Amino acid sequence: MTQRRVSRSGRGRGWAVGGAAVLVAAALTGCGEHRGEVLAAQAATVEAKRLNEALGHRARPRDAASIAADEVLRDADTPAAQDDTTVRREALAWSGRVFGDERATIDVRFVVSVPKRSAAGFGDSGHTAGTAARCYRYELRLYRYTDYREIDCPSGAAPPPPTASPVPKLPDDGRQRLTAVLRTATPQTLAGAVRAAFPQEWITVDTVTHEGALVAAVGVPAERDCLLLVRTPAGRIETPGYDREWLEPGETGCKTGLYVTPPR
Repeated sequence: MTQRRVSRSGRGRGWAVGGAAVLVAAALTGCGEHRGEVLAAQAATVEAKRLNEALGHRARPRDAASIAADEVLRDADTPAAQDDTTVRREALAWSGRVFGDERATIDVRFVVSVPKRSAAGFGDSGHTAGTAARCYRYELRLYRYTDYREIDCPSGAAPPPPTASPVPKLPDDGRQRLTAVLRTATPQTLAGAVRAAFPQEWITVDTVTHEGALVAAVGVPAERDCLLLVRTPAGRIETPGYDREWLEPGETGCKTGLYVTPPR
């Protein structure tokens, strides 16, 4: 779970979105001794919207557990002044993944605590202490903006927090591996040698012989990760430049065409 404090002076990013409006609205409603609960509930609503905006547009395949661990329960805001409103996030359930036409679903509970505040003087209004819990379901799909809606909060404690899966990537020594292969490969052995050096199923391999040069591209398409090397006819190992825009979905991708037939 993640807990953050919302400053009344700095107010933090989340409270700044609607904190002032919340206080004014609560003052106008005249909720008396229950005003603390009203403020807490409205703060939870603000935080739920803030999380939805942070989850935003999904451009990378991820499973729900990883999103919950890395994005829902991780909060970059730092504690501020004393006696501030506190907001605790709890991941209640997570399932599915952001991949293809699939959907990831994450249920989050926001537990808010508002401390009592006494009126500082004439024209100022204090409020009672109060707490509130609000729950929301977030639905995420690839190349879509995140949707969310309020749901009933379940009773009981939240389950143990999820663990993020490792993000697929090229090995740290990928350049050294591919360089070593290119130094000894022939046009006949190139494809097999490169695949043997990069056996992971999430890594794509594309090779070609072009005008006496050996060209190899290995990548992780989902992460726009690409390594492109060329052994020239003179035996030099070179790294051709290319516009990374061509790694995006629907474009060339991590292919030897980035060198052989570069996009225009």
